[in-house]
Amino acid sequence: MMPESLAANNAAPDPTPLSQTSQGSTRSRMATRALIAGRLILAAIFVYAAYMKLKAPWIEFAGGLNAFELLPDWALEPVARALPWGELLLGIGLISGIWQRWFALIASLLLTLFFVVMVRSYVVGLKIDCGCFGPGDALGPKTLARDFSMLVLAVAVTIGSFRARRRSRHKTEPVTA
Repeated sequence: MMPESLAANNAAPDPTPLSQTSQGSTRSRMATRALIAGRLILAAIFVYAAYMKLKAPWIEFAGGLNAFELLPDWALEPVARALPWGELLLGIGLISGIWQRWFALIASLLLTLFFVVMVRSYVVGLKIDCGCFGPGDALGPKTLARDFSMLVLAVAVTIGSFRARRRSRHKTEPVTA
């Protein structure tokens, strides 16, 4: 019986052509770069949205929230004060790349909520500001398209993050006989 180290050296060569291996590696690098770019774009959106809301008095944002006719009066102040800070923390979390899957998932869920509220308000016929990036952003087809594209980006980053994690776990798991 041959020792394992010698058996490994005598193993048949990998039949995968070198060109296929390098194509997979290039594709993987491109996917990683696209995921990083998407994550950073999403982070910049949340940081900018938070900044635009935080530079104005909170009462102004509360008035915009009230226009959606969804929150009770007692909830307007806490939401108007907390939401911009939550967006800022989410943006910082996305920039850091730590717990990327979870921050991307939170961004996707938050943008889904925002988009549903905006669609509902548009369908009902409310003539209001979106409030996405502070006051002065009228709700209409343009803002709906913009926010839908942000939602698509967030979902893509979320899916990509979970897939990348799964791929990295498969590469590091020991092979058992």
